[in-house]
Amino acid sequence: MSVDEAAYSNYVVYGPEANCTLALCPAELSVYQYQPTLPGNVCFLIFFAIAMIIHVAIGLKWRTWFFVICMFCGSVTEIIGYGGRIMLHYNPFSFTGFLIQISTFAFFSVLYLGPEHARFTPKAYYWIFIPCDILSLVLQSVGGALSSTSDGGSNAAVNVSLAGLSFQVFTLLVFIALTFEYAWRWQRARKATGIKKPLSRTFKIFVVFLSAATTLILIRCIYRIDELSEGYSGPLIKNEGLFIGLEGVMVLVAVYLLIIAHPGPVFRGFDDENALEQGTAGADLEKERETA
Repeated sequence: MSVDEAAYSNYVVYGPEANCTLALCPAELSVYQYQPTLPGNVCFLIFFAIAMIIHVAIGLKWRTWFFVICMFCGSVTEIIGYGGRIMLHYNPFSFTGFLIQISTFAFFSVLYLGPEHARFTPKAYYWIFIPCDILSLVLQSVGGALSSTSDGGSNAAVNVSLAGLSFQVFTLLVFIALTFEYAWRWQRARKATGIKKPLSRTFKIFVVFLSAATTLILIRCIYRIDELSEGYSGPLIKNEGLFIGLEGVMVLVAVYLLIIAHPGPVFRGFDDENALEQGTAGADLEKERETA
């Protein structure tokens, strides 16, 4: 539906001085050019809140403090973001709601089996990928902040956000490539040493669900790059259906997949298994000494 913008020239549609409301101006004049759905955004908020509670409960049980802090902060960010979209439902011209959304929507993991087969040490993965992730999120936040001081069409703001998203996709692809390379080196080492013991079912489930979650986040990031490629005037940013499917659903499903792929029971199981094997080996050695 085309809107005669000249008829609303006396109103401010964007910024802290915005005085448009749905009673005065059509939603097509807002930045997103639509009224965000209330049921959809409420559902996302509730499901992220449930996921947060589950992650905290599992994290407290297994004492995976770093992982649970990351998941807690990410879930809280999503909850706040959808709170902003609920504000935009009631008033698509709400500058506060716009700021909350663009400042909060954003997204880590390091797979570890054995340092002798990795190209880098486990600590190196932390020191390389976590700072890269933080940098990408900072760039996206800065882009959002710059957007808040413009009329919604700042090229600088869009370019900074695109730089953050592009860097996030690049580091994620590098991480995926290194993970595949690590798995190949590890499998080759198993064959060379004649190890035939299969991986546990728990670990296989962990790998599958972690891989799926990583793939969903990658899809989400690629979508956001395409969405912002034409700035705030592009067609994708005006399509709520695509936002729900490729932003909301992708991130929500990834968060729930990471409940199943929680590292606590997997790597605690590895520790218990190793301890058992070491204990058995020690007992056999002791028996040999007694019989000698």
